[in-house]
Amino acid sequence: MNKENLEQRDFDEVLKELEGIVSTLEKGDLNLEESLKKFEKGIKLSTHCLKKLNEAEKKIETLVEKMGGKPEVVSYEEEEE
Repeated sequence: MNKENLEQRDFDEVLKELEGIVSTLEKGDLNLEESLKKFEKGIKLSTHCLKKLNEAEKKIETLVEKMGGKPEVVSYEEEEE
């Protein structure tokens, strides 16, 4: 999997693959070499997902600012109250 192919993939698809890797590693059925390969791939997928989430957050902040609002970070817990 090269970086260009990863950039073209859908966020949800990458996240699902990452969840599959986590599940596989948690089972502990792989040998050390296979586990390290899966872990490395998982790190790449995780980094990609984090990048996409940060991009989405910036877009949302920009939209809020354009609507005359001030960007404000509110934790999920505070929002539920």
